[in-house]
Amino acid sequence: MSYRLGLRRAESSSLAKAMAQELNSSAPATATATAATATSTSTTKKSLWPSALRWIPTSTDHIISAEKRLLSLVKTPYTQELVDIGSGPPGSKVRWFRSASNESRFINTITFDSKQDSPTLVMVHGYAASQGFFFKNFDTLAKHFRVIAIDQLGWGASSRPDFTCTSTEETEAWFIDSFEEWRKAKNLSNFILLGHSFGGYIASKYALKHPEHVQHLILVGPAGVTSEIEQKSERLAKFQKTWTGAILNHLWESNFTPMKVVRGLGPFGPNLVRKYTSARFGEGEGLAEQESALLTDYVYHTLAAKASGELCLKHIFSFGAFARSSLLQGSSEWKVPTTFIYGFQDWMDYKGAEAARKNMNVSCEIIRVPQAGHFVFLDNTKGFHSSMLHACRRFLSPEIQQKIRRKAPYSQHLEESTCLLTTLRIQTV
Repeated sequence: MSYRLGLRRAESSSLAKAMAQELNSSAPATATATAATATSTSTTKKSLWPSALRWIPTSTDHIISAEKRLLSLVKTPYTQELVDIGSGPPGSKVRWFRSASNESRFINTITFDSKQDSPTLVMVHGYAASQGFFFKNFDTLAKHFRVIAIDQLGWGASSRPDFTCTSTEETEAWFIDSFEEWRKAKNLSNFILLGHSFGGYIASKYALKHPEHVQHLILVGPAGVTSEIEQKSERLAKFQKTWTGAILNHLWESNFTPMKVVRGLGPFGPNLVRKYTSARFGEGEGLAEQESALLTDYVYHTLAAKASGELCLKHIFSFGAFARSSLLQGSSEWKVPTTFIYGFQDWMDYKGAEAARKNMNVSCEIIRVPQAGHFVFLDNTKGFHSSMLHACRRFLSPEIQQKIRRKAPYSQHLEESTCLLTTLRIQTV
């Protein structure tokens, strides 16, 4: 899972609709132009205090501006829109907010320019993250796919309704149903669905419920593959019996999230996030100074925003990030061909995927990328892109497939992932 989020915002239906109309009426053509039109579906009451004097120095405008600056690093033209998903799917028992107005909710969506007839790739971020985390991958992937990246409901620049779910079933429906309403609004079908970490868990649950829409499932360091019982973690069991373990377990069950720490630190929060991003993303191939600064700014403002989707944590996972309803349990019902991608140093254990694969009746392969951890797409971008080409080879043009088979210079990084099988451990059923 990833950890980020942000801001207190009071929802305003009329203003949200006006912003959506403004977005739809404009036709931005480039990253810098489109990002400027991004608007959050949740708005805040105007503060009388200047930003520098607020305890939590963020706002909706800050989130949008930070996203715009980060995506200015992307060269491929894109359009940005707020997709209206209504107030909840017909017949759903889950209300996406505690409100009497039935106001609509929106999913922040980025669509990159692509060649005609390119296969559609929908990218779903992890816990406390947002679509901007894929900023180093958009240009390369857009050469081969029609790339669409979203902020899940309750994250990033999407609507952040009050989180009122009280069970695992309701919480899964919160994300799965909102994604399905987004798919309907975008009129999508037959797409490749990629999910990272917690996003991989949601993508898998969505594919189990709506397999007719998903051509291929790509799970990047997915969370929730196994439960605590299935993992049989003796180390965790011993730790939970200690005072430290008991306190942390209590905080987990109390739904205490890392984002609450960032908010609690107020004006000192940005410095904490800066230390985290510098330490975490300084690994692997690292980030350039400008990339690090822009990502840090983006992460802070999404972390410090209103708590919404982040509150799913204790309902989906038990302490230790083990799923309450694991993917392994439903692996025999899998109907969509699947590729698992892990970094060699990923704290998500790929052995859970191996166990799930044994129960699957569809094609499944597992790829491990060297010199990468949980954020494999940032730690080793070339290895990740090679893995993506390999996973989606049957959807690419015959010309590209031929180049891949011949290991042409075009796919020089794929040569590494197909030849060094002992390193990447590509395993195909």
